Amino acid sequence: MTERFRSRGRFLPAAVFLAAAPLGAAVSPPQGVRSAPVTVITTPIQVDGRLDEDPWRLAPTIGELVQREPDNGEPPTERTDVRLLRDSEYLYIGVVCYDADPDGIVANQMARDAGLGSEDRIEIVLDTYRDQQNAFYFATNPAGALVDGLLFANGQSNMNWDTVWEVRTRRTDQGWSAEFAIPFKSLSFPAGRSAWGFNVARVIQRKVEEARWSGARLETQFAQVSEAGEITNLAGITQGIGVDVRPFVAGRWIDVREPAASAWTGRPGLDLFYNPTPNLKISATANTDFGETEVDARQINLSRFSLFFPEKRAFFLEDAGVFAFSNTAVSAPAFLAPTRFEVIPFFSRRIGLLEGREVPVDVGLKLTGKVGDTDFGVLNVRTGAAPGVGENDAVVARVKHNLFEQSYVGVIATSGNPAGPLSSETVGGDLRLATSRFLDGSKNLVLNAYALKSRNEGVSGNDASWGVSVEYPNDLVELEFTWREVQEDFEPALGFVGRRNLRLLRVGGRYNPRPARFLDIQQMFMGMFYNRFTRLDTGEVESWNLHIPAPIDWHFRSGDAIHAVMWPTIHYERLFEPFRIAPGVTLPPGEYRFTRWRNRVATAARRRLQVSLGWTLGAYWSGRADEIATNVTYRIPPWFSVSFDTNQTFARLREGNFAARILTWQVNYTASPFLSFSNLIQYDNRSRNLGWQSRVRWIARPGDDFFFVFSQGWIQDPEAGSRFVPDERKLSAKLQYTVRF
Repeated sequence: MTERFRSRGRFLPAAVFLAAAPLGAAVSPPQGVRSAPVTVITTPIQVDGRLDEDPWRLAPTIGELVQREPDNGEPPTERTDVRLLRDSEYLYIGVVCYDADPDGIVANQMARDAGLGSEDRIEIVLDTYRDQQNAFYFATNPAGALVDGLLFANGQSNMNWDTVWEVRTRRTDQGWSAEFAIPFKSLSFPAGRSAWGFNVARVIQRKVEEARWSGARLETQFAQVSEAGEITNLAGITQGIGVDVRPFVAGRWIDVREPAASAWTGRPGLDLFYNPTPNLKISATANTDFGETEVDARQINLSRFSLFFPEKRAFFLEDAGVFAFSNTAVSAPAFLAPTRFEVIPFFSRRIGLLEGREVPVDVGLKLTGKVGDTDFGVLNVRTGAAPGVGENDAVVARVKHNLFEQSYVGVIATSGNPAGPLSSETVGGDLRLATSRFLDGSKNLVLNAYALKSRNEGVSGNDASWGVSVEYPNDLVELEFTWREVQEDFEPALGFVGRRNLRLLRVGGRYNPRPARFLDIQQMFMGMFYNRFTRLDTGEVESWNLHIPAPIDWHFRSGDAIHAVMWPTIHYERLFEPFRIAPGVTLPPGEYRFTRWRNRVATAARRRLQVSLGWTLGAYWSGRADEIATNVTYRIPPWFSVSFDTNQTFARLREGNFAARILTWQVNYTASPFLSFSNLIQYDNRSRNLGWQSRVRWIARPGDDFFFVFSQGWIQDPEAGSRFVPDERKLSAKLQYTVRF
C-alpha cells in the first residue's frame, strides 16, 4: 500500500446502524454457514491488481463459488479464486476471475459509483456486526470502477453513500483480477469480535451468469445480508482515534436574465465525523454546500398524485438507512406498477429546499449508533433565512430494535416546519417481521405494519395514517397484499405524502417459470394485480386499475427481453371535481373507464448499442392516447457513452388535444475511475425549458475531491417554437480535503 493512500482518507462512513455493539448482541449465524479465515500479514501490499506478492500466493482461497443462475446449484462455468488478507490497517480482498474468452468480458463503465447492472463484476458484502440485517457493500468491474453503498433492513440499499477505499483491476489473457484495500477506519465494527458476515458474488454478463460464495438460492437477492457466510481471525483490529475532518471551500456564480442580475457567493465549510466509542458516532456540518449535486430528472405530472424526486445530497444520504421507515417508500417489484401512494414521515428533501429554491443549511448535527440490538439516530439541522421563510430547526429521532434474525420494531419522531412559522410534529412506529426460511426452509416472507400521526398547529383530527403489507417475494411465485390509509389532514411537514383522504387496497402476484432451454429463454413472467383507492370521507371508490397477465414477458439468456406484447390494463377513474390534465385541457367531474395496452422490448444492456422501445396505446380518459418511450445508448467502453431518451404522450380527448414531451440527452466521458465528465441536457414542453448541466469530478486523492458544475437554461419562445431565449446561468465549484486520525 502506498504511503500516499495510508496518510489520506475520506470521512468515516456514516453507517449509523453499524456502529459498535456489545459482543453478545450479534445474531448467531445459522448452522452450516460457510466460513473462511483471514490471513494476518506484516509484509506490505502494493494495490495494483496483480496479486503477485508472496502473501497472495500463500493465502488459501475461501472455496468455490456456486451458480445462482442460470443453472442453479451447479459449479460456475468459469473459475473464481478469492483470498483474504489483513494487517493492522486494512482488509485486503483479492479476486482472480478466470475466463476462457477474455475478449468477451464486459466492462462498459469506470466512473465512481457507476451502475454495474450490465457489467461483469465482483460484489462484496461485509456484515461487521453479524446482525444479518445491515452491511457495507463494495463492487468493481474489470475497468476498475469504485462502487460502494450501505445495505439495511436485509435487502434495502443506499447506493449513494461513499467512503474511502481503493481497488485496482488488471485484465490478462486468462481473464481479470481485482485487488480491494478497505481501511478499518472506513468501517464501523464492535471491539473484540473476531468474525464478520461476508459474501462475494461474480457476474459474467454475456452468459447472464451469477455465482455466489454463500446463499446461492434463486429466492434470495445478494443484498439480503442474512444469506452471508462469515470470515474469521479479525480480533484485535481498531479504528484508531476515530476522527475525520473535512474542510471545504465552495463558490457559486449565478446570472439571471430577467431581471438582469448576476451575483457571486462563496464561503468555507466543514464536515466533522467522530467516533467517541465503538457504539457511537457524531457527524457535524457547518455552512453546508450542495453545489456539486446532480440535477433532478424532468417529470410531467399527468396524474392526481404528487411528484416524487429522490434525495441526491451527500450529507443526508450518508445515514439514510437508520432513518428509513417501513416499506412505504420502497419501489414496487417490476411486475407491479407503483401506486405512487408514498407515506414517508421523514423525507430529507424538505430540508434546505423550498418549492425548488435552495435554503441555506447553516449547521447540522447527527448522533447515531448501536446499543445491543438497538439502532438509533438523531438529526438536528438549522437552516438560514430565505425569501418567504425565516430561520428554522428540523429535528428527527429514530430507534429500531432488531428482532430475531431479520426483523425489527421501531419508532420515529420529527419536529419542524421548513415551509412556515407554524409548528409541526409527526410521531409513529413500524414493525417488520421477515424470514428467508419460510415453508420448505428456503422461501421469503415479509410482513410490514406502521402507524403515524401528525400534529400541526391549528389542525385537529383526521391527521393519521396506518397500513399493513404482506409480501411473498420469491423466484417462481411472487405475491403481495397491501392495505394503507391516509387521512385528509395527515401532513408530516418533514415528510412526503403522495395522496390524502384515501384508502389503498392492493393485491397482486406473478408466476415466473424458467423453461429448460426453450427458445433460449432464461425466465418467463406472468403477473396480475389490482389497485383500488377509496375516499375516506364518502366511502366512494375514486379509482381502480386491473393489470391482466401479459401474453408474453420473456427474458432471454442473451440479456435481451420482450417485456410486454399487448399487455392490457383496465382503468376506472372518478373525478369529484374538475381535473386540469394539461394547459387548456380540463376534464369535467364524472366516471371514466378505459383500457390501455402496453408493449415494450429491449436489447441487452451489455451491448455497445442498447435500445429500448415502449408503446402504450388505447383509450385514455374521454378519448385516446399514445405513450411512446424510447432509449438509445451507444458506448465506447469504458470511456465514452451517449444516450438519448424520449418520453412522450399524444392525447386526443373530447376536451382537447395535448402532447406531453420530455427529451433527455446524456454525454459522458470518463478518463479514469478518478476523473469523469458528465453532461445532461433536458427539455420538456410543459415548462418549455431547455436545460444543460455539465459536471466534472476529480478525485485527486482518496477523500480529496474537486467538483466543477456549469448549468445553462433556455426558455422556448411560444411564438417561434424553434427559438430559445437564454435564461439562468450558474457555475459552481467545490474543493474538499479530508484528514483522518
